[in-house]
Amino acid sequence: MAKRPVIIDTDPGIDDALAIAIALFSDELDVKLITTTAGNVSLENVTNNALKLLSFFGKDVPVAAGAPRPLIEPLVDASNVHGVTGMEGFDFPEPKTELLLKENAVNAMRRVIMESEEPITLVPIAPMTNIALLFSMYPEVKGNIKEIVLMGGSASRGNKGVMSEFNVATDPEAAKIVFDSGLPVAMAGLDVGWNALVYPQDSEKIREMGKTGDMAYCLFKKYRGGSFGTGLKMYDSCAMAYLLCPEMFTIEETFVDIELRGEMTRGCTVVDLKGYLKKAPNAKVCTAIDGDKFREWFLDSVSKCI
Repeated sequence: MAKRPVIIDTDPGIDDALAIAIALFSDELDVKLITTTAGNVSLENVTNNALKLLSFFGKDVPVAAGAPRPLIEPLVDASNVHGVTGMEGFDFPEPKTELLLKENAVNAMRRVIMESEEPITLVPIAPMTNIALLFSMYPEVKGNIKEIVLMGGSASRGNKGVMSEFNVATDPEAAKIVFDSGLPVAMAGLDVGWNALVYPQDSEKIREMGKTGDMAYCLFKKYRGGSFGTGLKMYDSCAMAYLLCPEMFTIEETFVDIELRGEMTRGCTVVDLKGYLKKAPNAKVCTAIDGDKFREWFLDSVSKCI
C-alpha cells in the first residue's frame, strides 16, 4: 500500500518530538517536509530542535523555517513549560543543519504540494501561522491538499485562556483562515488529549523501548515529573492517532469558528455541536477518545521507532 504523503508543521517542544517520531517511523506515512513556526519557544529554537530530532532518528527529511511570530500579535511562547530551548533534559546529537532549506516554510510547502503526484495531508501541531500564510499567498495549493489534520482547539475549556487552547490562541487569526479554507479539516483538540494518557507503568515500558523510548522518558521526566503518577497527556500524538487509527475517536461533523474579539474568550474554538449558528459543517471534531485503545496504539507506535 502506498504511503500517505504528509507535511508536519510543528514547534518542538516535548509533545511534538513523540508525534514526529511516530510519523517518521510509520509504515503508512511519508513525511515529505517538516516546517517550523514559533510557538512553544522561538523559531530559532524550534527549528534547531527539529534538526536535532532528525539527527537523532537518522532521518533525512527537509526542514523549512517559517513564521517567527503570529500574524497580528507578538509571540507569547510556552517556555515556562518547555524550557528556553524547548527540549532540555536529553543529550541530543548535533542538529542536521544540512537538512535546513534556504527557502522559507511557505514557499517550501507550496513547492512540495504542487509537485506531489498524490494530494498532501497537512498536519499542523503548532500555531497555524504558516498554513494561513500559505493559503493567503498561494490559494492554488488547495487543489492538491487532501485534508488538514490538526492538534489544536477545544470543544470545552482551554489551557492558555479560560476557553482557549495554546496552538489556536497563539494565533487566532491564522486558525480562522484554516477553518475557513474550504478544505476538509479534522480537529483533535486539547479536551481529547486530556484522555490520551500514558500511565506510570506505560512510562516504564517506554523507557526500555530503545533510543526513542529513553529520549521520551527523559524529556517527560524533566518537564512533567508531577504528572507521572496521574498520567502523561499525549496531545500532539492525537493528530497522528487520527491519521493512523481514527476508529479510536468519537467524531462529530460540525461548524467551528474562532472567537477573535471576545474580551475574555479570544482564541476560543466555537464548536457548534448543537447547530445554533445554522451554518454548514466545516470540520470533523474529535469529541472523545478510547483511552485504552490510544495507550495500546501509542506503545506499539513508539516500539517501532529506533
